[in-house]
Amino acid sequence: MDALDGARAQIRRIPLENISSLARGAFGDPSIIPLWFGEGDVEAPAFIGVAMAEAIKAGHVFYTHQNGIPELRQTLADYLTGLGARPVTADRITVAFSGMYAIMLAIQLTCEAGDNVIAIDPVWPNTGGAARLVGAEVRSARMDHGQGGWSVDPEKVAAQMDGRTRAVFFASPGNPTGAMVPLETQKALLDLCRARGVWLIADEVYNRLAFGRNAAPTILDIADPEDRLIVINSFSKSWAMTGWRLGWMVHPPSVGPTLAMMVQYTTSGVSTFLQHAGVAAIREGEPFVAWMRGYVEDGMGIVCDALEALPRVRLGPRPQAGMYAFFEIDGMPDSRRACLDILEKTRVGLAPGVFFGPGSETFLRACVCRKPEVLREAMGRLSAVLR
Repeated sequence: MDALDGARAQIRRIPLENISSLARGAFGDPSIIPLWFGEGDVEAPAFIGVAMAEAIKAGHVFYTHQNGIPELRQTLADYLTGLGARPVTADRITVAFSGMYAIMLAIQLTCEAGDNVIAIDPVWPNTGGAARLVGAEVRSARMDHGQGGWSVDPEKVAAQMDGRTRAVFFASPGNPTGAMVPLETQKALLDLCRARGVWLIADEVYNRLAFGRNAAPTILDIADPEDRLIVINSFSKSWAMTGWRLGWMVHPPSVGPTLAMMVQYTTSGVSTFLQHAGVAAIREGEPFVAWMRGYVEDGMGIVCDALEALPRVRLGPRPQAGMYAFFEIDGMPDSRRACLDILEKTRVGLAPGVFFGPGSETFLRACVCRKPEVLREAMGRLSAVLR
């Protein structure tokens, strides 16, 4: 008998395959162009590291506030108030060890074994994984995919809900689709959740990577502070801080003290010097965010130009946000097998759509956050085998 047999049933059932499984054994191989993860080749700007080092030198290395240091919470509140149409106060902010940990907190706050979460997909798979860890069922409400791109149908969401539904999760801009959910659709989701007494969890991690605009539409512009709404965000994408593991969540003021205790019982709080780096990123980082948006938009153009030139590829309208192209290839119905074949023949790593929800088994995802010359090389390799 293995020791794992003594673990909780939910833990024993965790699938041991994901996107990183495909890449296992390929890490560090210089011949591979890795477009499989949601991570680019850009390092965080130097001033963020300087701020962290200065915080360490200044002695910011001890236990701290579980919701986050007051300076960062206020900085984030001011930042969100400046971006949106409604003010956000500091008592609605909790800082987290990454956006993923913020999602885990949101799931633990809202769900328990036997409940269900409605995931509007295609969507990043980790949210469903977090729900399964607590014993909740994940139900799919698949987005429509037509000539206008990807869109959310609130009636599909309502059809999946029952008396055990505790949360609805959506991402805008989406990963992997890049779809921005219009504010009127977000309002329909919010109204649905209000009527059912259900939590709405919105992933806005790619909010600043909306092409041709300062930010994507945010549900914070139409929500009341005490709505059962949690908005997830992260420093990982717009500030190129994937390895720093720093994020935040916006929540009703009334749940702040409870979240503080949840943090106390898990991580005891985010490293103080990392939070000071976050303050610097927000206060000084707007020029970098604008540059990052342009960098990803340029990458999207390179990748989509190449994909649209391949008759076997079905891409649909170009994404107007995010950092991914999500597409199908005629003759490759099994995305897992397709990614393995493409990796072997081209040394280009792509992510299989099978991980992004039911109905996405034929899709592949490519991250476009790479140097132009690297993306052109990758697309040249792909073109040679996909024509």
